[in-house]
Amino acid sequence: MKERRIPKETIDRLPLYLRCLDKLIEQGEENISSENFSNRLNLNSAQVRKDLSYFGDFGKRGVGYETKKLASKIRTILNLDQKWKMALVGVGNIGSALLTYSGFDRRVFEVTMAFDRNPQLIGQEIDGVEVEDVSTVSDRIAEENVKLGIIAVPASSAQKVAEMLVKGGVTGLLNFAPTLLDLPEDVQLAQVDITKELEQLVYYL
Repeated sequence: MKERRIPKETIDRLPLYLRCLDKLIEQGEENISSENFSNRLNLNSAQVRKDLSYFGDFGKRGVGYETKKLASKIRTILNLDQKWKMALVGVGNIGSALLTYSGFDRRVFEVTMAFDRNPQLIGQEIDGVEVEDVSTVSDRIAEENVKLGIIAVPASSAQKVAEMLVKGGVTGLLNFAPTLLDLPEDVQLAQVDITKELEQLVYYL
């Protein structure tokens, strides 16, 4: 039987649904309709129902979706029901900010390793994480079985760092360097390009 392909746009919207549900749960709401979802997230209600239908039949006619049950299901779909250790390469302005960033759900995501080439940073401890020599990246993340990597180095160094991370066993990369990376097909990449986002933003202004 051929596996049903889930559109990338649907996967991209799942975290939005989850944030909305978590907020509703905090407010004591037990149910939400697809119309309410669409109004809160500025989406079409039919799109919401279609997105969720890829993964099962979660709603009840006249009632909508149970917030806690749906939130739990989405966490499982997104693999957020387990802990992910992350390795950070580059402890400059962006990297050091990420090490102390309080927005990560520490039950799911935690930067457990940090690397840099600056001798003045190597050996320092930032928010409980010791900065290690970048030359040891591949061996160290293989030892710790880390699957997620964060690249926060200059564009000129990003490709080499990415290759070191992949060699160590990383299969998911979050790249803050403003450059395109050449990666194996089985490595997932998320690009955070602040300049590109600003360029798109001012177009609409």
